[in-house]
Amino acid sequence: MRREIPIAICLLAGLSFILEYFIPHRQVLSIFETIRQWSIIVIAFAYVLGLSNLVRVNFHVIQKKQRDWLYKIILVLGVFFTLIVGIIPYFGGIQEGTIFDWIYYYAQYPLQATMFSLLAFFIASAAFRAFRIRTFQASLLAITAVLVMIGRVPVGEKLWPGFPDFIEWIMNVPQLAGKRAIMIGAALGAISTALKVLTGLERTYLGGD
Repeated sequence: MRREIPIAICLLAGLSFILEYFIPHRQVLSIFETIRQWSIIVIAFAYVLGLSNLVRVNFHVIQKKQRDWLYKIILVLGVFFTLIVGIIPYFGGIQEGTIFDWIYYYAQYPLQATMFSLLAFFIASAAFRAFRIRTFQASLLAITAVLVMIGRVPVGEKLWPGFPDFIEWIMNVPQLAGKRAIMIGAALGAISTALKVLTGLERTYLGGD
């Protein structure tokens, strides 16, 4: 029963969200709306579980003063401080101009921008390794990437006035066709995986096989 009950719940929940799009009846939609509200409640409890797990894991590192334990302290204090100023009405909640809003725009937002800026260097190094021309496909990838980069800057238009239009054709015809093919393949894979989960063939979310 430890496996059958979670599989049955997963099957019923999955079917309810699928049938919602095929049975647009008022009473049926009201039932699905109730199920959606239940799912929101479950997600709220999942956040509480995630917060407790974050505290437990980082407290273990802080207690034993393992590697980067000072950063763990900052992480835990930051989580609880943001949580407190967002929940307690005295601090204004999450409205514009409050402490919570200030933390988001002047702490998290700049840090997020910095992280993505640093990722640009890793992407550039990965692109350099990927563009080593060893095969015909790699040569096509490298040539297309160089053409697109040149066409996206003012230098490309100076070299050839029709360069931007040519780049737009590359992005809207061959690139878009390949992108849609990949998305269709990914969608088919997601559908097959979802069917496996609903039918109980895929049970990794239960913690085994």
